Amino acid sequence: MSSETIKSATAADEAAVLGVITMAFSTDPVARWIYPNPREYLAHFPSFVLAIGAKAFASGSAHYAEGFAGATLWLPPGVSPDEERPVAMIRETVAERLQGDLFKILEQVGAAHPEEPHWYLWAIGTDPTRQSRGYGSALLRHALASCDRDKKLAYLESSNPRNLSLYLRHGFELIGTIQAGSSPPVFPMLRKPR
Repeated sequence: MSSETIKSATAADEAAVLGVITMAFSTDPVARWIYPNPREYLAHFPSFVLAIGAKAFASGSAHYAEGFAGATLWLPPGVSPDEERPVAMIRETVAERLQGDLFKILEQVGAAHPEEPHWYLWAIGTDPTRQSRGYGSALLRHALASCDRDKKLAYLESSNPRNLSLYLRHGFELIGTIQAGSSPPVFPMLRKPR
């Protein structure tokens, strides 16, 4: 899989990008802790992804692999997610018993972000039927080339321990573990430009 097959997603591609990310996260420990009921997951998870990552489409930093085999939502330096929309979604769609722990996680996530300008990988996912074919690596290489060219940090939180090796192969370093109450762990990771 080459980076030439990676394309920028526009607003017209939003549904397809959200679809592949939703499929990719269907077995993600944190996503399914938030929405354990399959019906609720399918009803709310795409909106949750968009609540935090919508600015990636407007910034030209949403990407997809050929045929929507995989997709990423990056927020560029200086672009922060909308804070009110995800909070409102959590209050409206997440079980009340989980909300306190989820807000504690989000607080820790906010504190883990680097203070200096950085690219933030909010979401990356590959269609489960097309995993292990290099799409995730190609999507990462595509965006990380810009980070290296512009000498900017890249930052992410991995919500699935199975994905840590992918990020480590691409130069990310584990900088801690975030967890609250009954939640699965979340792993903040940082990559310095090369």
